[in-house]
Amino acid sequence: MEIRVLKYFLAVAREGSITRAAVSLHLTQPTLTRQIQSLEKELGHKLLTRGKYKVSLTPEGIMLKKRAEEIIELVEKAESEFNSIKEIISGDIYIGCGETDSMKKIVYVMNTLQKEYPGIKFHIYSGNAEDVTEKLDKGLLDFGVLIQPIDLSKYDYITLPNKDVWGVVMRKDSPLAKKEFITLKDLEDNPIIASRQMSKKYSADSGFLDWFGEKFDNLNITATYNLIYNAVIMVEAGIGYAITLDKLANTSSESKVCFRPLYPKLESGLDIVWKKSQVFSPASKLFLSRLKEKF
Repeated sequence: MEIRVLKYFLAVAREGSITRAAVSLHLTQPTLTRQIQSLEKELGHKLLTRGKYKVSLTPEGIMLKKRAEEIIELVEKAESEFNSIKEIISGDIYIGCGETDSMKKIVYVMNTLQKEYPGIKFHIYSGNAEDVTEKLDKGLLDFGVLIQPIDLSKYDYITLPNKDVWGVVMRKDSPLAKKEFITLKDLEDNPIIASRQMSKKYSADSGFLDWFGEKFDNLNITATYNLIYNAVIMVEAGIGYAITLDKLANTSSESKVCFRPLYPKLESGLDIVWKKSQVFSPASKLFLSRLKEKF
């Protein structure tokens, strides 16, 4: 497969039309059609279903679209890294991270480094641990910022000194808002909006299983979330109580929600990770050295 042809295929997938894709690529329609047909022949699978007015992806086409996007992203990242190998350090640094207030400490390092080297650019990808490690393993990210606990056997890492506190975001007019802390008994009969980290699939790898004990399977989990913004919207709508880390949701006087910590206290540390034996660009190598100096 040629990178050029993969870009052609992604253009067709994006436009939903070979005609429109050909225009955007400055190609003739017959030329683009031949390229797509050649790609289908090479892979041995039909990639497009051609309708009267548009084309749609077959299941194999959907799979190729995902892989093609990853390949193009990786190629562009490699080109950027080689372009950055100059006397003056510049280039792109890709960081994946979960939601945590501790990112402020890492952003401080980013800011000071960028002031010294304006040619360095940072690209942040937000997601849970599963999302971040998948991209990290594929080489699409240089660093991951992961909330503990996490399997670190494949990575080198730096552990930040501070920890984040777990608690509950709720409407200010809810009965539990009158309490200073939230206990397991408080949560037993209430609808819970759970983070992916505390969901049943991942509970064995987190501190939640120990905190909830035998009551975990009986929780009334009415919704789950990946990032906290939408979870807060669900809380405001009255769907339930969101379990999350402190200092992520807006709990100012103008907000409809407030935060109460769990009791007994449940905390999570934070690790900055990268693949073992990873070859860094000059910019990423310099950033890592600054992280080590700071932490």
